[in-house]
Amino acid sequence: MSRLLVFGRSGQVAQELAALTSEADFLGRGQINLTQIGEIANAVECRRPWAIINAAAYTAVDKAETEQAEAQFLNVEAPALMARAAGVLNIPFIHISTDYVFDGSGVEARSEDDPTGPLGIYGKTKLDGEKAIAAEGGHWAVMRTSWVFSSHGNNFVKTMLRLGRERDELNIVADQIGGPTPAKDIAATLLMMAEKMASDARIRGIYHYAGTPSVSWADFAREIFVQADINCTVHDISTADYPTPARRPANSRLSCLRLQDDLGIEQPDWRLGLRDVLNNLNR
Repeated sequence: MSRLLVFGRSGQVAQELAALTSEADFLGRGQINLTQIGEIANAVECRRPWAIINAAAYTAVDKAETEQAEAQFLNVEAPALMARAAGVLNIPFIHISTDYVFDGSGVEARSEDDPTGPLGIYGKTKLDGEKAIAAEGGHWAVMRTSWVFSSHGNNFVKTMLRLGRERDELNIVADQIGGPTPAKDIAATLLMMAEKMASDARIRGIYHYAGTPSVSWADFAREIFVQADINCTVHDISTADYPTPARRPANSRLSCLRLQDDLGIEQPDWRLGLRDVLNNLNR
């Protein structure tokens, strides 16, 4: 029986996928060079998987402003080649995208059909990647998610734990609102999507999946400190007080009703996911 193929190995979602299933092949930087055009098709043809999940991406939001070529290839060209290879075998292909495809205006949760408008190169390449995948045809799905965290790699939770133990007070942005999303829940949802897609060709297109309830970065930090029993005061600041090379969307709320309606998958409570991550880190 063929296995699931996952592009990516060291990222947060890929590591959670590896923890959830032993029936998958993972191709990280040590196994494949995604910038070599022929390697992707060869990898898929040799393994002939029953489905493909792309957990590899260029995710350095600020660096993307000056490393546009690399971001373009990893977020647009490579996923399109994966989708094409999946189409040849007529198997499901699932790709991870981001809330950064939106301009962050308003206060309502964005649906999958709402107009896009990325503010920077990272968001633009992720949006172009979605379009390139759709253009390949085949049986594809894109999961847009936001504010990913886990016990692996670099993320907001681990940064706050480090800074909170080093300092008595921190200034954290309070006018950006979104849904923190545990990578473990993303991985479990991706596996469920792949299984459903393999048996139902109607499941396709773009889906949103993000944690609930929506929260600011500042309030996210406060909850981290409460659960971790860290005595650190958080002061609210505005985005203007913390300039970055790439602009961030102020409104990263995502409506996840389509995923619930089509697959029966509900939004995860990120506070429970945070508790799980802290327990893992303590172990």
